[in-house]
Amino acid sequence: MAFPDPQSGLVISYGYLWHREHRRGQEEGRKDRPCVIVLKTSVAENGDTIVRVAPITHSEPEDGALAIEIPVPVKRHLDLDTERSWVILDEMNEFVWPGFDVRQLRGKPQGYAYGFLPPALFGQLLRKLGMLWKSGKLKRVPRD
Repeated sequence: MAFPDPQSGLVISYGYLWHREHRRGQEEGRKDRPCVIVLKTSVAENGDTIVRVAPITHSEPEDGALAIEIPVPVKRHLDLDTERSWVILDEMNEFVWPGFDVRQLRGKPQGYAYGFLPPALFGQLLRKLGMLWKSGKLKRVPRD
């Protein structure tokens, strides 16, 4: 099955490596999780596509200003579970698409992506992300 076009707002299955794990020297994420593609950049020199993804987690963030909760109807639309979940915005993984850590969805024939966040929710995510970028609170984990 072919990889999807890495569009902003697309939720993919990905072996996310947390910043704290990266600092400890780990090179692989502990588990595959849904992640939102927040940025796609083409590199003209070699034609690679670079993406940045933000993780989705069930763990409630200590600081709500660093995350966005995903509403239950959106979770249903993406065919995710019904537990509360948040997109964490103060850290991201960055990699050349598709990379080694994009994972096929378990037991689902549609491949590697759950679907797109609704435009209003993705817009809210981008506004909050912009504020975090300006404040210097955004951590990047290179994965290549």
